[in-house]
Amino acid sequence: MSSAPHDSALLTSPVHDRHVALGAKFAEFGGWSMPLEYPSGVVQEHTAVRNGVGLFDVSHLGKAVVSGPGAAAYVNATLTNDVGRIAPGQAQYTLCCDDETGGVVDDLIVYLRSDERVLLVPNAANTAEVVRRLRATAPAGVEVTDHHREHAIFAVQGPLSDEVLDAVGLPTGHPYMSFAEAEHAGAPVVVCRSGYTGEKGYELIVPSAAAGQLWDALVVAGAPHGMLACGLGARDTLRTEMGYPLHGQDISLDVTPVQARLGWAVGWGKEQFWGRSVLLAEKEAGPRRLLRGLRAVGRGIPRPGMQVSLTPDVPLCEITSGTFSPTLRKGIGLALVPTMVAPDAEVTVDIRGRREVFQLVRPPFVHPSVREA
Repeated sequence: MSSAPHDSALLTSPVHDRHVALGAKFAEFGGWSMPLEYPSGVVQEHTAVRNGVGLFDVSHLGKAVVSGPGAAAYVNATLTNDVGRIAPGQAQYTLCCDDETGGVVDDLIVYLRSDERVLLVPNAANTAEVVRRLRATAPAGVEVTDHHREHAIFAVQGPLSDEVLDAVGLPTGHPYMSFAEAEHAGAPVVVCRSGYTGEKGYELIVPSAAAGQLWDALVVAGAPHGMLACGLGARDTLRTEMGYPLHGQDISLDVTPVQARLGWAVGWGKEQFWGRSVLLAEKEAGPRRLLRGLRAVGRGIPRPGMQVSLTPDVPLCEITSGTFSPTLRKGIGLALVPTMVAPDAEVTVDIRGRREVFQLVRPPFVHPSVREA
């Protein structure tokens, strides 16, 4: 972690210089050097999003386009969720699963522009693999292109996010998981009503060449509302409070959507998608483990990799995500707990040799407002 990139091989955001000027601390994430936190600190950034508004640079997220006749139908036949449930102008959370094991290659957002053009936003580290798999089986006429470096993505998140976007002339108020095509200073901007924080907010996709101008305008517009620039540290505490999984920790090739409680993102009635047969079998038989929340009874703060036990002599699993919740002022975490354990059982977590008691709960840990008008 440093105040400047420590490895010139890492990719950087189109507004990296703005983060340096703000005094950001950087961390490697998915091959990118991205802001971890600013001098305000993770707790203040987290609180700004829950109570007001925060601005994130998430340009490390992937951007890929599936285009050509039947593009949407092809996406529907490969990814888990049912694209047929949404119309052009809507977005959808979905999963790319391995066809043989049902494990999660990546979780991503689908932006349906038309039957012949679909924008995908995967995670940074997995973009190349998602694109590779889609290209490998694409039918004639369907093209899969990687636009990872061509666009930036900013997230304006929090109860006052409308006020910030209104001030820069971008559309607000459209339904959750829908998007609008707009312009700012002559550059096209996709404004999606979505986010990874549990709060009302938007994600803005803008060409890299125009990213600096939009970032600067958002900073000016947010100043009267106390908006803070927020790093990946606050993004992690916010998403953990919501129980949102992080690929590489809570979901992976070794974890299926059924185990991760992501069955709601699977179009079970579809005739075809990668991993369908194995996931249907697991759903019918019941998974051997489920992603569950853990809330500290005392003052313990869980971290990934820490051992979870039913008693000191019965180890169960390891923490997959764990942090201090600034909202609850308690330690919270996620773990893939065997299904034989009662949903509300008390367990212990080995925190540096000290056994701390945690209660199993079902996330979210805090009340979400992401869908509120």
